[in-house]
Amino acid sequence: MPDIATLALFCAATLALLVVPGPAVLFIVTRSVAQGRSAGLISVLGVHAGSLVHVFAAALGISALLAASATAFTVVKYAGVAYLVWLGVRKLMHRGSDEEAVATETHSRRRMFWEGFVVNVLNPKTAIFFLAFLPQFTAPAAGPVGPQILLLGLLWLVLGMASDGTYAMAASALAGRLRRSARARRRLDIGSGLAYLGLAALLTGEKA
Repeated sequence: MPDIATLALFCAATLALLVVPGPAVLFIVTRSVAQGRSAGLISVLGVHAGSLVHVFAAALGISALLAASATAFTVVKYAGVAYLVWLGVRKLMHRGSDEEAVATETHSRRRMFWEGFVVNVLNPKTAIFFLAFLPQFTAPAAGPVGPQILLLGLLWLVLGMASDGTYAMAASALAGRLRRSARARRRLDIGSGLAYLGLAALLTGEKA
């Protein structure tokens, strides 16, 4: 296993990367602004459940296959883009009523979790990131690399949830007053939809 100094350096480097907003943060903030703190935190859980898939994939070497195959990378990339476009269009087309049905709350939370999960799992950049970043802090002389990558990935996951959770709570606090107005909620839906579409366009423009 990596020594304490290596783990401390890894945590510092991870925090430096996490505080810079990326696609996952944009997704979480959009959810938090539109639907509140609970929605944002559920989205955080969903996103990082997706991160967990990438951690295990990196530990097993699956991410290396994705990195080596331009076709596989492109397929996964555009599947993620298509999903973001679908989320954006759905938000733009949404016409919410003043009263939300309580009976659908559980399903809505489940859906928010799985949307965050799918968005992150279908982001090949996350797989490549783990493949490129985590091995830099491993020590082959200390034992098998796979378990070390798994440990580092789990540390990254904990730090990521703390960082993204902070973004979720801050965004929901700032948007609390806006959500009390039906007109403001509609504007938030439009803003959320445009944010999803903009994120999809950003990912489309990125090169492998």
